[in-house]
Formats: sequence, C-alpha cells, structure tokens
Amino acid sequence: MASLNVYSVLVVLFLTCGVVMATKENDQIIKESNCETKMGFPCVLEAFTSIFNTGSISNKCCGELVVLGKVCHSALVRRTLENPLFKDLNPATIIAKSIQTWNNCLALIDSPSPSA
Repeated sequence: MASLNVYSVLVVLFLTCGVVMATKENDQIIKESNCETKMGFPCVLEAFTSIFNTGSISNKCCGELVVLGKVCHSALVRRTLENPLFKDLNPATIIAKSIQTWNNCLALIDSPSPSA
C-alpha cells in the first residue's frame, strides 16, 4: 500500500512540478497540446507504473493513452526523466519501456474486436 502512495506522489509530481524542470521544447509541446488534461488520473497512474516500474496497463487506459497521442506521450516521459527524482533510472530503459507500452496499446486499440 505504501508503494501505491509513493507512486501517487510521483505521478502528481510528474504532472505538476515538471514545468520548472522540463526543457522548453517538452514544456512547449505539453502546453500547446494540452497533454496534461487528456488522461484521467487512474490511467496516468497505470501508464506511469507500466513505464517507470513494473505493471500493466488496462485496455481502457490504453485507449486513453492512444487518444493522448504519441507526441504528448513522448514529451511527458522525457520531461519526467529530467526530474531529479528519477536521476537513478536508466533513460534508455525507460524510453524502451515507453515505446513498448505505446506500441502495445496502439496494437490493442487498432486490432479488430471479436464479433458478438
């Protein structure tokens, strides 16, 4: 339970503190595209856990991630990696997990649903 609280705090930091720590390019993309308003908090938490820890992302949240868009997804991940709280993470590993999460969600959303 404590780890869920820690991840909740990290996600809130991810959403609120990045303005000070992000590069102008990522900030500009995030601001101009309204990236921070396109996903609900539960899905942000799922996506964050899937990329920055070990977890999975539900079909519903995959749908929200795809609607968020690849540009927003990438900018938010890059901005999070710039946060000193994540300095011990390997950026290449996180970028790879980010791409894998995106591709898995895109394939899931693009695949035809079974007939009733």
